Order: sequence, then C-alpha cells, then structure tokens
Amino acid sequence: MYYNKKKIENTMNNPISNTLLKLNKNYVPLRGLTAKTMAFFDVRAISDNKGKVEKLVFPYGDEAQKVRVMETKEHYAVGNMKDVALFGMDKFSPGQNMSITITEGELDAMSVFQMLGSKYPVVSVRSSTTAVEDCKNAREYLNSFSKIYLCLDNDPPGEKATNKIAALFDPNKVHYVNLGNYKDPNAFLQDGKEKEFTNVWYSSKKYIPKGIVSSWDQQFKILGQKRERALASYPFPSLQEMTYGIRSKELILITAQEKIGKTEFIRTIEHHLLSTTEENVGIIHLEEEEQRSIQGLVGIHMGQPVHLPDCMVSLSDQQEALKDLTKTDGRLNVYTHFGSDDPDLILDVLRSMVSVLGCKFVFIDHITMLVTGYEGDDERKKLDYLSTKFAELTRDLDFTMFLVSHVNDDGKTRGSRNIAKVADLIINLDRDIEAQDENTRNTTFATVRGNRFSGRTGPAGIIGFNPQSFKLSEITFSEGPQADFDFNVEEFANV
Repeated sequence: MYYNKKKIENTMNNPISNTLLKLNKNYVPLRGLTAKTMAFFDVRAISDNKGKVEKLVFPYGDEAQKVRVMETKEHYAVGNMKDVALFGMDKFSPGQNMSITITEGELDAMSVFQMLGSKYPVVSVRSSTTAVEDCKNAREYLNSFSKIYLCLDNDPPGEKATNKIAALFDPNKVHYVNLGNYKDPNAFLQDGKEKEFTNVWYSSKKYIPKGIVSSWDQQFKILGQKRERALASYPFPSLQEMTYGIRSKELILITAQEKIGKTEFIRTIEHHLLSTTEENVGIIHLEEEEQRSIQGLVGIHMGQPVHLPDCMVSLSDQQEALKDLTKTDGRLNVYTHFGSDDPDLILDVLRSMVSVLGCKFVFIDHITMLVTGYEGDDERKKLDYLSTKFAELTRDLDFTMFLVSHVNDDGKTRGSRNIAKVADLIINLDRDIEAQDENTRNTTFATVRGNRFSGRTGPAGIIGFNPQSFKLSEITFSEGPQADFDFNVEEFANV
C-alpha cells in the first residue's frame, strides 16, 4: 500500500482512525534490537507472508499508536494522539530511578534502554517538531527524576529541540549526551558500538547551551543586529523616560522599607502590562492571598477599591472587568500560595510560568518571604542563591522579572547585597507614612538607584495615591495634578 507523505504528516495530529489496531504479539528482532526489548516496550511488527517486517506499531499508552512504514520510513497515527504521553512513559514509574533519558525516536529510546543494560528509564518524543510540547505535557513526570539526559538526534532540528527542552528544567539536572559522529543512538547499536555508547552516556556533562561568541565575524554580525525594542512601557512618564521602557531578559528590582506601598506600585505596572500588551503575566505575591491580588487588579481597572467591604460592586461586574482587562483566558497566572515557601519550589514555579504558561512578565513580592525561617548566614546564602538564579533565568528563558525587596535603614537590600548587584534596574520608593497631612502621606517619591541600560539615575517622579479609586499616578507640576488625584501643588511645595 502506498502512503502519501503529506497525508501521513497531517495524520500524526489527526489520526486516520480512532480505533486502535488489534495485533498479535509479534515481537521481531530488528536493527540491533532484540525481541526481548521489543516485548518490553510492546512494539509489535506487521509482517508479510514471507516474514518480512512491513510496519512497526509503537504504543503510546492505551490511547494511541504510531505506525512506521518500514520501506518509506513514513508514519501515521491511530487512536487519540492529541494529549498522548511520551513513548515508553507508561513503562517507568515517576522517579523510580535517579535518571531518565529522552530521545527523538522510538527505536532510539529502545536502543538506549538495551545498550544501558535494560536498567534505566528511557522515553521518546514523537519528533523534533513536537519535542518541546511533548516534554511540556510530561514535565511533572520528567521533573521527578534527579537527572535528565538529552539524547536527541545529532542534527540541526535535534539541537534546536535540545536547547528548548533544556530550558524547561533546572540546568543542574540536565545532561547532554554527545553522540559525536553518530546521528542517533540506534546507529551506535547497529554498528556494534554498545560499549562506546555506554561510555558516552556515563561521561555526559551538564548541558551548556551553544552560544559563546569569539570571532570577529560573529561579533560584527552581532553589532549589525537591530537593537531589541522595549516590550512595553511604564505607566509612570518619568520612569519611562529614564529607562526607555521594559525590556526582556532584565531583572527589575523594586526596593523600599516596610509599608511604603511596593505592592500597589507593582500592581499598577501589572495592570498596565495587561492593558497595553498581549503578553502573559505571572504574579507571585507571597504577602497576600490570591483573591486580594486579583481584586487589586480589578479595582484599578474599575477605579474602585472592590476589596473593601463598603464597595458595592457586584461579583458579576468584577468578573466582567477581569475579562475586559485580561482579554483572553489564561493570560493572568496567579500563584495561589500565601506565606513563605521552599526556594527551589519557587524556582520550579517560575520555570513553569515562563516555559509552560508562556509568561513574559513575572512579579515576585517579595524575595525576603522566600527565606522565612532562615537566620544569619543561612538567610544570606539563600538570598544570594535565589537572586543569582533569578537573574540567570531571565536570560536563559527570555522574560522580564520584577522583584520586590525590603531595605534596611541604610538603604541596602535586606539580608543580601547580591540582590541589588544582579539587578539591571533598581527603583527605590519612599514616602512619609506618618505625616499628618493626608496628601503627604499619599505621596511616594521614586528614585532610580541603578540603571544598566541607560545609566540614568536619580529622581524618577512623584507618584500620588488616590484612596477613592485606589490608583497610583504620577504628579506633574507643569500641568497640575492628574484628574484622579486630589493634590495641592502649593501645599506640596512647602513640605
């Protein structure tokens, strides 16, 4: 039977039949693989009258099968292939071993399993094209192993998929299997190089992405690249002017002493990003419950403090306002946990928000809450570790992080100097919370204390809080106060 290639490619995600093939247990040795290995993975052969294997049928759990036509090397699917697990995933329990290996083909997965003595878990993605999506769907399962060995094909599509899969996990657990001159693991097996592959696998190093630029030609090419434009603007004009906007791969640090209003400041930025961009936003507010985080954004959008008991805004109106703000379901991602948490768990949540949920902007308020329970040198080491990891992740995963930190009486980040050192932009907030005059109490002074991109530091605007609308907006003296902030310019000038 002849299979049209284009048709077969389309049927991998649109199976030609919803009914699984009912086959005899025909486990045939093939391409160096033993019948025992075939039987372990339940890969059955369809042979002609002379015993020649025409097709191999690879099971994807109990829901789907992938059929390989041996003569043409084409594939098609039967059953429900939409949300299938990785090939071989049903053969190994989560975390049953220290390590798991990911390959780019079913035959390669079985080859690695056999060459390593049939002892270690090995799974396969459907193809290099679907590799990242396949691993995202199985991320929790894969992450249950202490080490993840990436053993995809030794070609450009395989390398590209390897880079993207590696970004889904903690780099300390990802190892790269360098296949050298071989295209894939099955080539080792067919060439009788089982021992050589085993040595390569055991000597695999932690994955380091390719990207070190040394030559003039490479550097000239980089100089000729268009400068990356800002992803978004700030809602405060003075801050926007000093920073040239919000760029990806940056860690933006918001500092202030306690109760100054850091959360409302970043909430204003969160609302602005949801209003003015189409990017997904992740929120990790460790000092407030998720309801307050969502109500705060809805309140800004409606111009009313909907979280207060005397604000008579119906639930349905709040829900409509949230839909109007976020535009599409899934754009706003709120971490539903209150209080301190394990630092490594937060790093995992952060990776999920960016790699799986597609968040381009993530807000963490505040870093000190992540090390509650630690004291002295232990607290400093944890904060050093977290702040360094945060900065690394913004580069590796290509997103922007807004990080809140308390400062001590000397204006230094509490617990660790490293927090400020790794930041690309430092915005400090200050206000007189004990002033007798209400306008003065509701006035915040923003100062840029560090600015890697433009170098501009110093006063970054005066921001007023309107207790009626619960909104923050910058006060401009040339034009008088903005409409939603009741502010007496002459009175302020004498303060």
